[in-house]
Amino acid sequence: MRLNIRLQLSTLMFLQYFIWGAWYVTLNTYLGETLQFTATQIGLCYGTFAISAMVSPFFVGLIADKFFATEKVLGSMHLLGAVLLVVASRATTFQFFYPALLLYTLSYAPTMALSNSLSFHMMDDPGKQFPGIRVLGTIGWIVANHVIGWMGYTLTVEQLYVGAVASLLLGLYSFTLPHVPPKKEKKASLRELIGLDALGLFKSRAFATLMIASVLIFIPVSFYFGFTATFMSDIGIDTNVIPNRISMGQMAEILFILILPFFITRFGVKRVLFIGITAWLIRFLLFANGNAESGIWMIYTAIILHGICYDFFVVTGQIFVDEKAPDHLKSSAQGLITFATYGLGMFIGTWFAGRTIDLFTVDGIPEWARIWYVPTAIAVIVLIVFAIMFRNKQKAKVESME
Repeated sequence: MRLNIRLQLSTLMFLQYFIWGAWYVTLNTYLGETLQFTATQIGLCYGTFAISAMVSPFFVGLIADKFFATEKVLGSMHLLGAVLLVVASRATTFQFFYPALLLYTLSYAPTMALSNSLSFHMMDDPGKQFPGIRVLGTIGWIVANHVIGWMGYTLTVEQLYVGAVASLLLGLYSFTLPHVPPKKEKKASLRELIGLDALGLFKSRAFATLMIASVLIFIPVSFYFGFTATFMSDIGIDTNVIPNRISMGQMAEILFILILPFFITRFGVKRVLFIGITAWLIRFLLFANGNAESGIWMIYTAIILHGICYDFFVVTGQIFVDEKAPDHLKSSAQGLITFATYGLGMFIGTWFAGRTIDLFTVDGIPEWARIWYVPTAIAVIVLIVFAIMFRNKQKAKVESME
């Protein structure tokens, strides 16, 4: 890969995840403490991203695969997103904020799959080259967290404005990215238009297993993404340092994403995914037993585990999907993995997490020790299901992810 292409893709990843990191980590504290939303309402707001991940990435990916250049679709969605973030920032009640955020996430969610697809298209060996590019996304997320914390925007609407400015910049920048034309002729059959070609990937046992595991693990994962900042605030950690503390997980992610190719080569995709699920299980146990006094090390250790949790499961899954999908379905395939993780899994998870927290809230105070044991139990179930589904007694006859 040429140096200029690497720099372009790295910048793309930096801005792609800077936008998300600017509001996603601290939105729950803004909604809960500033706008006084309930945990269920906060869960529903985070669920807008899940709905969008189920609806839009697949269809926009289909458009990029068959009708329009990927970089043009990417740029258009980010420009639209900048406008919609500003619209969302003006809403102060759940009735108005929820649909505004839903419209924004419908524009942002597809760009995750499209940025991956565009990057994979420019690579000779995605398994080795993608982690080095994707790590800039992690750095972008970290920088966004620090900007929000340093500027004191943890509890204010300005976090949405920061995201809007970054979205505008990436929207304009996307039109300068390498050209990725549609891969099939514009005349498409009904089967292609409704996505049945991409759904045919489920004929692969390995692909189907990954999708099922992705849906299941993102149910407990939603507790972390949606409520960690609220949890840390409730146990007495200064709200202005929370984004910086949470970004320790992304700092660890930088290390693990760079060494991910070694683990995949040495242990195989199946074992790397298994390690990733196990890391989520350990993280929830640490949260359940940690506190701001004698157990603060447990909380920070759980956050640092994000490098293994995210890279070993999510990024590994994205690499695997790109390898399995044919050229004309790569964007749609990335849309499917987004559907499974940030879509269906998180849709169920964000609602369930909100309901769980409201259930274990007594006199306005969440009982976090009991709350964190719920995602712990789910992670145990996912680990068992994953192990059973990948038990292969006829290795010579059944497709392997090794």
